[in-house]
Amino acid sequence: MVTMSIDANRIRNAYEKVSRVLLDRKMSDGHWVGRLSDSALSTATAVSAFSVFLKTVQSGTKHGLTAEEFQKLEPLIKQAADWLLAHQNADGGWGDTDKSVSNISTTLLVKAALHLAGTPAQSSDCGSVDIAAIKNRYGDDQTFSVPILTNAALAGLADWKEIPQLPFELAALPMAWFRFFKMNVVSYAIPALVAIGQVKFHFEPDKKKFISNIFRRFTKKRTLRLIEEMQPVSGGYLEAAPLTSFVVMSLSAMGLTDHPIVTKGIRFLIASFREGGSVPIDTNLATWLTSLSLIALQGKAANNAQTIDWLLSCQHQQRHPFTGASPGGWGWTNLSGAVPDADDTSAALLALANEGAQSKDCGSVNAAVAGINWLLGLQNRDGGIPTFCQGWGMLPFDKSSTDITAHAIRAFQAWRVNRAAIFRLRNTAQSKDCGSVFVRMQRAEERMFAFLRRSQQPNGSWLPLWFGNQFMPGDANPCYGTAKVLLALAETRREDAMTYNGLRYLIASQNTDGGWGRDSTNQSSSVEETATVVEALSLYATQRAGNGTQRAGDGAQRSPPVEKAYHRGLNWLLEAVESDRFMEASPIGLYFASLWYYEDLYPIIFTAAALRRALTTSQT
Repeated sequence: MVTMSIDANRIRNAYEKVSRVLLDRKMSDGHWVGRLSDSALSTATAVSAFSVFLKTVQSGTKHGLTAEEFQKLEPLIKQAADWLLAHQNADGGWGDTDKSVSNISTTLLVKAALHLAGTPAQSSDCGSVDIAAIKNRYGDDQTFSVPILTNAALAGLADWKEIPQLPFELAALPMAWFRFFKMNVVSYAIPALVAIGQVKFHFEPDKKKFISNIFRRFTKKRTLRLIEEMQPVSGGYLEAAPLTSFVVMSLSAMGLTDHPIVTKGIRFLIASFREGGSVPIDTNLATWLTSLSLIALQGKAANNAQTIDWLLSCQHQQRHPFTGASPGGWGWTNLSGAVPDADDTSAALLALANEGAQSKDCGSVNAAVAGINWLLGLQNRDGGIPTFCQGWGMLPFDKSSTDITAHAIRAFQAWRVNRAAIFRLRNTAQSKDCGSVFVRMQRAEERMFAFLRRSQQPNGSWLPLWFGNQFMPGDANPCYGTAKVLLALAETRREDAMTYNGLRYLIASQNTDGGWGRDSTNQSSSVEETATVVEALSLYATQRAGNGTQRAGDGAQRSPPVEKAYHRGLNWLLEAVESDRFMEASPIGLYFASLWYYEDLYPIIFTAAALRRALTTSQT
């Protein structure tokens, strides 16, 4: 029986334990790197890229690799193929991670990779190539569906006639014009747009479109030069193996095996392989994890000045070649393939508000002003905040999203509290505009709250973009999304029917074991989802005392009984810490194109953040 109060010492001991574990994962130079899950999809695309490259070179084309690099390819293909076969699910398919259910996209990509690697017989039970199912899964968004089908065509498993022609010629136009064309690829995918579009045109041009063909031939070199300029120093587009692999295999199939894009891309892929033969979806999420860790630890980390300096060094100082994003934002990693985005920028701003503003050094405050202005410039007409680009299009990563909008609200609120720190720099050359930034934040926030109000689902929940639950309808994760919005509403002291309906949804969604999250068999809860909800509910539990007597501003709504659900969830989380289950990661992360992943640090960071809030609540 869970009582309506939990000993503060128990919470403190759990928080100290989790904090020590998190601090032990910190790198010597002051930041966190983490470890992303192995990915069957990334591994498969890398195998396909290497295989197409080798096949083309063996036909007589030149290449730009050293002899040592070239000799690594075949052993890596063999090792990766063995890893894929060893991680096939019982139903014959593959999921994105070793904890994921099978899906048609990853299964088709693995089948294509094994076929190209010369082991088609071993993949005969992967299922047939269902072109329509791939297209239906992604709808109008061709960012991922067309590369998947192109990979299948390169393996001889699909007909080129069935592959849609991506309008790569449009990449030759000014980037500012892209939003007017309503392209069916998102802003980060220009390299895939060009490479996939060109290889389709190379093998199966539409002879009926005479004018388009002339324009495409005219823009081939120019668009190829564009994505060469976009390629980061590491060689990995977005530091992501799948996107880089799609570009490499497409250009290789066209005979461009000696092109610098291919050479740099293959070197990136070689470096991405792990011992055992797998490849993660991205190199790391270092900036994101460092920001979240600083927020969760709130001053407990040693050498915080070193960590803040590292975080400041990750802020983008130049217009980004991928999306045209202005300087001032942060990406998910400090590596060259990162792209500034709203979620990582909000996290960095929150971390700086908690830590950096306490320093007499003006660097943190100047960076924060630039970051706030960057977020303000990203706001869409509907009032919400998108991931990368304002008003680019109607596809998910370029539309406003609830979790990112809520995160930006929290970042603004954190720096509103630090108003004095910003005004301290009002007369400096770097921060002449900081006097007006608060007025702009206030105006932006009202529109952001209106967006959240319109985005609330009939059942009271909010659906996030970057996190999911593979056992929920539509792979959505309403518990995570609702908790993140409620955090923003609590921190800004917004309280009305929107808030109460969100709380009711979380209470109604609590599992019988006291946690949140869903398993396909017994609804066992996950650490990440439970910690996220507990953190949000902790801000409401003591304010309402669970008696349901507090009313909304219009007098029409009653606050739901939060305290009981909060204490049951907190008890679940404390038991997870005490039994060392708090380090068990679940695949709740959604990477680009709904690609599942888990991160080893997520359950630790999320638990630390929840317990820090709970400790504060217990002392109130």
